[in-house]
Amino acid sequence: KVISIGKQNFVSLRENDCFYIDKTDLICKWWESKDEITLITRPRRFGKTLNMSMLNCFFSNQFTGREDLFKGLAVWKKEKYRKMQGTYPVIFLSFADVKQTNGADAIKQVKRIISDVYESCQYLVKWENLGERQRRQFLEICPQMDDVTAQNALKDLTKYLAKYYGKNVIILLDEYDTPMQEAYVHGYLDVFTEFMRSLFNSTF
Repeated sequence: KVISIGKQNFVSLRENDCFYIDKTDLICKWWESKDEITLITRPRRFGKTLNMSMLNCFFSNQFTGREDLFKGLAVWKKEKYRKMQGTYPVIFLSFADVKQTNGADAIKQVKRIISDVYESCQYLVKWENLGERQRRQFLEICPQMDDVTAQNALKDLTKYLAKYYGKNVIILLDEYDTPMQEAYVHGYLDVFTEFMRSLFNSTF
């Protein structure tokens, strides 16, 4: 098999039959831990992003019916998990591109990423069981939204998705620390930390 350097997309890796060290047992261990929040800190190039992509492919209902991605891997040996594949609403986002040199632009970039997540869930706006106030709240989400709206946006979206699908939502956040590193390097850590603390607190 080809060892594809730098490939971080689980679907691409599996569809192209690239060399893969099976880490899918992580799914079982993580699920059975029943933790509400899990923070994964490892060295660079350890495979964190690929693992996040793997978790997204396994749980997200956007990948319903994609058994082919997991057949032959450790997680697929357990019937309980075979039934679980592709059955949860998942919010998967990355802060890898939040590398601005000032606080205002960094916050704008975070808001843009959140707006993109909402854009992928536009079907909720037409859902008859979404209340008028919730619909207005949904439509307020844009890159120009105020800080408080942005800080509560992901929490609100989990409520809408949970109501729509009848299941709790899994949130996967990759590169959570990249913006904090940039804020430290460029000298706007205090103002950015205030924004991110409220965002993380509300979301998680």
